[in-house]
Amino acid sequence: MKRLLFICICLVFALSFTPQAEAAGPLTVDIHGPGQRLVNITLLPPKGLDGKPVPEAASKAFQDLVVNNLSYIPFLKIIPVNSILGGDPSTGVKGSEVDFKPMQLARIDLCMTTGWNGNYIEARVFETFSGRRVVGKLYKDVDEDTLAQAADRFCSAFLEALTGKKGFFDSPIAFVKQTGEAKEIFTVLPQGRNLKQITKLGGYNLSPAWSENGEKIAFTHIGKTRHELGIYDGKAGNIRMYTKGLGNTVISPVFGPNGQLILSLNRNGATNIHELDPSFKPTKTLARSAYIDVSPSFDRTGSKMVFTSGRAGNPHIFLMDMKSGQVRRVTVAGKYNTHPCLSPDGRYVAYTHRTANGHRIFLHDLTTGREKQLTFGPGNDEYPAFGPDGYFIAFASSRTGNYQLYLTTRHGDMPRKILTGNGQAYAPAWDTSLQW
Repeated sequence: MKRLLFICICLVFALSFTPQAEAAGPLTVDIHGPGQRLVNITLLPPKGLDGKPVPEAASKAFQDLVVNNLSYIPFLKIIPVNSILGGDPSTGVKGSEVDFKPMQLARIDLCMTTGWNGNYIEARVFETFSGRRVVGKLYKDVDEDTLAQAADRFCSAFLEALTGKKGFFDSPIAFVKQTGEAKEIFTVLPQGRNLKQITKLGGYNLSPAWSENGEKIAFTHIGKTRHELGIYDGKAGNIRMYTKGLGNTVISPVFGPNGQLILSLNRNGATNIHELDPSFKPTKTLARSAYIDVSPSFDRTGSKMVFTSGRAGNPHIFLMDMKSGQVRRVTVAGKYNTHPCLSPDGRYVAYTHRTANGHRIFLHDLTTGREKQLTFGPGNDEYPAFGPDGYFIAFASSRTGNYQLYLTTRHGDMPRKILTGNGQAYAPAWDTSLQW
């Protein structure tokens, strides 16, 4: 595969939506607010650069990839060019070559232009009311193999310009997939591309979790006789297994604040959360009770840890302050709350809550104490995982009969299925390294 080279032409925010408000600042979307305004965008027909013809097949494929990517963003609405009075209002790809007035009349907020010169692509987005450029990128040596990567990178830069957050389009999700009688670890992009099998160990390989830099995946391997801790090293391309000193139960490993492994072990008759040293030996117990403590999840700073515990009589979510060691209960309602995932900024906990109609994904705001139901089935919705932006949430659902992966947002937008091929899919875990 050719190396995809890209050069940043420009990355500036556009001005506000109305001419009267130009001095108010750039066009941005607050994905963490109580809701987002709907932003209309149109993709103008591609143009040839320097007198070169537009490669029809490649340009259509690129535009289709961009349209598919943008369809994952709930606050974006794609407006067809034929809805613009007079049709295509552009003669080229630069702002000076676009007539923005017809798009203003059509209430289109943003427009995208694409220019082609052989395997060379220029892509830009403009704010129609001011003519200011939101983002511009140039990609060289784009071929059939790298076209999707170019589309992903452009959409990622565009989304970052609007929201200040990055990583959605190019951050893989690790998950568990049924392959025959075994369950193996796979990775896939949220758009359903680049599906890759990580383990081929047989047995059950469960609970994948990414390292802070996105280079490793920790998981639990359940073989015929015992549990093992598995570490996949993407850089080295190997998997190492660890058992010594870990006891008979190894559950829900995650990478902690300084890259150390945190997991649940049953060493003395109780399953509690432990920290491992660099040689993968238990050093100290982080959460201890006479009941089961499992499923630790940290914020990006490592100052907070949420986990599931039976210490209240039923499975509930608890929060630990890592500096003081103090623990407080998060969930109160219901008798079954599991699979907590702490948002990267440490404010929200997404978790699985059992309702009368099945398992559903709920969101708890640690600042206000408010809770919100995000998913409504049918079937069961489980295993929530925050994306790198703290906005998107992946989860597993049996709403179609078999468990598959889906996307929603922390606002509870309509779930979107992630294509993972044949076989049931569970337990998504998002690589959040690109956000930081």
